[in-house]
Amino acid sequence: MALSAQQAVSAAGVADHAPASALDEAIDAALDWAIDDQDPKGFWVGMLESNPSMEAEWILCMHFLGITDDPKYAGVVAGLLSKQRPDGSWENFHNAPAGDISTTVEAYAALRAAGRGPDSEELVRARAWILAHGGLSKVRVFTKMWLALVGEWPWDGTPTLPPELILLPTWVPFNIYHFASWARGTMVPLCILSAKRPVRPLPPEARLDELFPDGREQMDYRLPRRGKLFSWETLFLGLDRLVNWIGKRSIYPQRREAIRLCVEWIIERQEADGCWGGIQPPWVYSLMALNVAGYSIHHPVLAKGLEAFNAPWAYERDGATYIQACMSPVWDTVLMLLAMLDCGYDYRNSESVRKALRWVLDEQVDAPGDWQELNPGLQPGGWAFEFENDWYPDVDDTAVALIVLARLRRSVNGHLPVADAIDRALGWVRGMVCRNGAWAAFDRDNTGSLVAKIPFMDFGEALDPPSVDVTAHVLEAFGALGHDMSDPMVARAVEYIKAEQEDDGSWFGRWGVNHIYGTAAVLPALEAIGEDMSALYVRRAADWIVAKQNDDGGWGETCASYMDLSQRGVGPSTASQTGWALMALLSVGSSAYDEAIERGLDYLMATQREDGTWDEEAYTGTGFPGYGSGHRIDLSQEGAALPQGTELGRGFMINYNLYRHYFPLMAMGRARARFGRPRLATAAD
Repeated sequence: MALSAQQAVSAAGVADHAPASALDEAIDAALDWAIDDQDPKGFWVGMLESNPSMEAEWILCMHFLGITDDPKYAGVVAGLLSKQRPDGSWENFHNAPAGDISTTVEAYAALRAAGRGPDSEELVRARAWILAHGGLSKVRVFTKMWLALVGEWPWDGTPTLPPELILLPTWVPFNIYHFASWARGTMVPLCILSAKRPVRPLPPEARLDELFPDGREQMDYRLPRRGKLFSWETLFLGLDRLVNWIGKRSIYPQRREAIRLCVEWIIERQEADGCWGGIQPPWVYSLMALNVAGYSIHHPVLAKGLEAFNAPWAYERDGATYIQACMSPVWDTVLMLLAMLDCGYDYRNSESVRKALRWVLDEQVDAPGDWQELNPGLQPGGWAFEFENDWYPDVDDTAVALIVLARLRRSVNGHLPVADAIDRALGWVRGMVCRNGAWAAFDRDNTGSLVAKIPFMDFGEALDPPSVDVTAHVLEAFGALGHDMSDPMVARAVEYIKAEQEDDGSWFGRWGVNHIYGTAAVLPALEAIGEDMSALYVRRAADWIVAKQNDDGGWGETCASYMDLSQRGVGPSTASQTGWALMALLSVGSSAYDEAIERGLDYLMATQREDGTWDEEAYTGTGFPGYGSGHRIDLSQEGAALPQGTELGRGFMINYNLYRHYFPLMAMGRARARFGRPRLATAAD
């Protein structure tokens, strides 16, 4: 077991109810768990739980491709059924205030495709809920497309995505590289499907007649108008109808060439493990689009893509099988490494750290990617989120990797090419800065608002604009590398962060839930670059954190805070969010927050399991909040206009199963370093 030879140290300044020995024991237990959980190759990866559409769409994709013998099929059906709420619906995140109509319809259609009869208890409940909440007319565009693919919705009732988009030059606002990377990867295969309009109907006994209680002929299949009468949304809706009319008359002179280029684009971007973009949506659409374009399911490209849906992408739990929307090994590994460093581990005294560091260095992306289309000349050097995603490295993973490498570079002493990795990564990150001095996740200046107004974009986010949390992680990396406010790039980023602070003192969290995450990203970053941590705006943020502490000593925030201002920083305590809040307060370095810190540590130690980790069912990660524009909005002004409520029907929320572990561990390690002195491992783990 790890750390067996460590000696206890004094922890002067820690309250009696959180003595050094108790904190040390909690840290040691968590470190033991982490080392036991490490893969022999050196990485960590936790399950990535999202919403039931992942299982539902996989089942519908198998129907479309005519695959009936996949050995995990029954397990995926069981996984989908396990997520049904008592009221018959399916939700987009754990304990959501309500089910979601689109997710529920997709689950219903998938279960019918899988052979469940309409009179089964699960579908009777689901159908009653669907009809009581507006029925099929209320579902999003993606759900209508799935229904069209299986013959339950007319293609005329879906937005038109002409494959000719791939022919547009980069100066045109609707060039594919002006969409967010995830939207781009989904759109290109959907262009093929939209142009060819394939239908692989459900068997007669599996048709969804019962969801058309007034008859199919009475259903209004038209796309709903999203904006005012005189608005971009209404204009684009009219243009969509015109494009649809032209398409049905086959008068596109370059249609065949456009489809060919779309096919080539898709095949070129298949990753080494068989997926596309490292995420599920472009993956399933690419498989179907290539099949429609003439590729058999036995063709090497499709066969590889289908095989990839097995482990580790599919995971089993409690007798059921679930399809992950994504995998997070790089993110999990650099954050676990950071937690171990915070607890005194180092390259010289830990085989676990050495293995992980070697793995991380091997994962650095040295290939060109889509980010170069609008950012030519910049050399690669970032890290992606997943095992295989060379086309889309991201700034957030790269920033945390830089923090880890900066802290390890001296102890490595030339044994590994850490300095070279830092130089390449830092050059790439500097080249990805946006015009406003901040950073986005995957692209630079991906902010063209027009693309979010086309009819196709009624779900998720079409854009990847700069965000506070990514920018803060970059600043923390710069600080770890010795940069401070004298660096003009650092100074500009700090001004951006100051401008984005909310009236209550917090910051919005784009990639984590929500204001606790955003605020906890900013404060350690400001400390790292040498900001005055007694500054009024810093103390306002810390005071906000303290004000949101729960009676049990922990912190929590529900995903509903993305649509309800009153829910900011409010929710049942979780291990991950308590870890974030503690790191925020610890970075300020003021004794004024010691009592809150001690109560937070008490919460973590009281809720830690005997095996050293924590339980956490809450979703504290964010894929996207569903605003459409990708950036933070003023809910008091714009929230009412969004076609979603606190169920986040347009959003995509995530439970990263290792957040519950490394963030509390970081917080405890930093608390020990502040209140006492850090202990170094004295034996190889």
